[in-house]
Amino acid sequence: MIVVNLDVMMARRKMSLNELSEHVGITIANLSILKTGKAKAVRLTTLDAICRALECQPGDLLEFRPDE
Repeated sequence: MIVVNLDVMMARRKMSLNELSEHVGITIANLSILKTGKAKAVRLTTLDAICRALECQPGDLLEFRPDE
């Protein structure tokens, strides 16, 4: 299972969903879907924009957890 740690990185950078939405150019609704783990896919261009805005690596946002 892939877990999205977007909320963790946003908290570390003290950035709100509104701010991230403005920096990345993605709607708050779409970021919320990604943040809650309900997204089935993410474009690499979106991941790139989020990493640039949060000054992080993709591995800081995505984590693999084996099925338990």
